[in-house]
Parts: sequence; C-alpha cells; structure tokens
Amino acid sequence: MMLALPTHAATMLIVGDSLGASYGVNEKDGWVEGLRKALPQHTLINASVSGETSAGGLRRLPALLASATPDVVLIELGGNDGLRGFPPQQLQNNLTKMIALAKQAGAKVMLSEVMVPPNYGPRYEKAFSAVYQQLAKDSSVTLIPFFMTVIAPYPELMQRDGIHPNTQAQPKITEFMLPYIAQALTAVKPAKS
Repeated sequence: MMLALPTHAATMLIVGDSLGASYGVNEKDGWVEGLRKALPQHTLINASVSGETSAGGLRRLPALLASATPDVVLIELGGNDGLRGFPPQQLQNNLTKMIALAKQAGAKVMLSEVMVPPNYGPRYEKAFSAVYQQLAKDSSVTLIPFFMTVIAPYPELMQRDGIHPNTQAQPKITEFMLPYIAQALTAVKPAKS
C-alpha cells in the first residue's frame, strides 16, 4: 500500500525592508504572516528590517544564511536605495552579490521588483527598474513584479505617509505573492538522506 507523502517542508528566508517588515502594521496582520497561514507546512523566516538598504542586506546576509539554512531566499530590497537617490549601479552590485551568496549557500533565489516614485524623474526611474530586469536575466532568478503596483493607486490601502501599505492592504499583498512563493517552495526537492 502506498501512502501519500506530504509536500516537502521547505524554508524560505525573506530579506527585505519596511515593505517586507509590514511597517506600521501589527506583525500578526502582515502579508508574511498571511503566507505562513496559507503555507503551514513550510517555514518562512522574515528577516526584513525597516529602513534597510541593499548594502545593509548584503552585510546581514551571510549570518542569516548560516543560521536559517534556507531552501529559498526572497530578496525585497532597493526601495530605500531609491528614496536616498543611490546610484542604480550600486544597487545592482549589492543585489548581484546577495544573489551569488544565496546561491552558494544552495538556495533558490527570488527577487521582488521595486520601483521608485515618478517624482525621481524618468531617467532615474528607468535606470532603477532596469536593475531588476537585468538581474533576473543575468542571474536566472525568478523576478516577482512589484506588489505595490496593485496597492499604491488606492489611497484607502495606504498609510498616511503615502509610502507604506496599511492593514487592509496586507491580505491583498499575500494574495499577490502567494502563487510565486507557493510555486518556489513546492518545487524544493527533499535532501537525499
């Protein structure tokens, strides 16, 4: 008699900024917690920090990889680089190093696209967005479209600062991210014993 085996339990490490940390929202209401509820067989470690830049994420990543030993790493960084007007090339260098470190640790890498507000000017906006497209192509990583594109146009889903999504937005972000995250986690093969 064959028993149906449960889906292999995988571990995902999320390295993000305030959007990943659900800034201004109770942690239990955040979109990562929504993913945890939707994917209870998997472990999601949220190492997102409000205000984090790609340089900060790169500094923290080696220790995070060592402690979490993730199967999948989701990088959701760049917003603070953009808000501070850092050169897109610097962002690209940092993210490239993060992707390489995660792959060396044996993890599959996913990259969440980030966009800057239009008031930074079309040239900067275009160069910034191009970083993510280029990295996805060059590094063969899964690029997840920027989830704020389905949130930011609706003022009722935003906090007063106009930058961060509010509590009502969190389930919508979970719904947006779930297909990408579920696919990545269920694709993880159990380690050969």
